[in-house]
Amino acid sequence: MPLSLWLRVPLATVLISASTLAHVVPLFAVTLVKALLPLRLVRRICNPMLAGIAESWIGFNSRLIGVFTRTRFMIEGDHDLHSDGHYLVIANHQGWVDIPVLQKVFNRRIPLLRFFLKSQLFWVPLMGLAWWALDFPFMKRHSREAVARRPELAGRDIEATRRACARFREIPVSVMNFVEGTRFTEAKHAGQESPYRFLLRPKAGGIAFVLDAMGEGLQAILDVTVVYPNGRPSFADLFADRVGEVSVNVRERPIPAEFIGADYQNDAAFRERFQIWMNAIWAEKDALIARLHGVEVG
Repeated sequence: MPLSLWLRVPLATVLISASTLAHVVPLFAVTLVKALLPLRLVRRICNPMLAGIAESWIGFNSRLIGVFTRTRFMIEGDHDLHSDGHYLVIANHQGWVDIPVLQKVFNRRIPLLRFFLKSQLFWVPLMGLAWWALDFPFMKRHSREAVARRPELAGRDIEATRRACARFREIPVSVMNFVEGTRFTEAKHAGQESPYRFLLRPKAGGIAFVLDAMGEGLQAILDVTVVYPNGRPSFADLFADRVGEVSVNVRERPIPAEFIGADYQNDAAFRERFQIWMNAIWAEKDALIARLHGVEVG
């Protein structure tokens, strides 16, 4: 029987905070060993331990969603997944609730999801250090004006991507990319003059750089579509039991051989082909979202 609202949200907050503290202590202990003994054998032992601690934390949070809410998860196409695989995971992005939803759907079914994070998030108490310990790459985003003044800034994110992907080659990994680059809002949608009904324009460069850096180390792309039929929720909405249903569609896509090792930054012809491919995927996703919303297309 779901708890009353006045008790549910604060109790969930306390339990998540307590679980975070309980998991962060062993996470930092293993990270310290890994940092002090930078040997390949030590990394091979420590990396699965770190991933296991993170998966335990995610599993606890996911169980809380089941205990504290009546949210129904309607999942399609997630049948043939591998916990030791190497995936590039792409998804639309509607809000922060997307992250616990994706973690609940994929935890222990594919390798730990690793996100490219804004560099400012490193300073989030406890979590910033935890993300660093788990090899989440931190990226500095620069405005177009800043890049125009200092073109070398554009290359720094590319090098950060390459360094992160080099580490990912050693472990089972799921590299997570919200292709739109930001959360969907009606204002952003209008400002972009997006050709899609339910999506912002995709930013193809990040995906191209990951494919370039990891090459044949990735086995497939998991194309994930998340839909909230009753509107985009907040964290408070989730644990206040105001999210009746979440629809998640998972489609495994092969990685075209021509995209492996190609130079997105300097090869204009390839860049155009890659963007056409990405836009076609986004058009399919837009039609899928319309179907999941029960909206007629055409």
